[in-house]
Amino acid sequence: MSDWIRAQATQVGIADGLGPLQLAWLGDAVWELHQRLRHCRRPGRSDDLHRAVVAEVKAAAQADLLERLDPLLTDQERDWVRRGRNRAGRGPRRGEASIYGRATGFETMVGWLFLQNPARLAELLDRLEETDTALP
Repeated sequence: MSDWIRAQATQVGIADGLGPLQLAWLGDAVWELHQRLRHCRRPGRSDDLHRAVVAEVKAAAQADLLERLDPLLTDQERDWVRRGRNRAGRGPRRGEASIYGRATGFETMVGWLFLQNPARLAELLDRLEETDTALP
């Protein structure tokens, strides 16, 4: 399901001019689009599809995904996770700061990989889908 990411051309140099929060903002959009594309293949009402996607793009879900991916990450990818986590701030009032930080780190890495190495991002997302039992 991540073929659309593989088709993305590497944007050499663009990520170099962006900070962790800009990359997290981009990564959030990439991750949500990826989830929407996964779910749109399932039959269902748009309201149900929306709820399913929201459950996967919320901070706690992203923090869990980062934990699952951690053994597969390179040192450079972990560095981008760290940069995003350190710039995250407190997050929403009702949220836990550590979860929000890990989610921001995940989004930062996704944004950076989307620009620098889309094939690697697709590989990581495919690995998540291999272990995901939530979808048929």
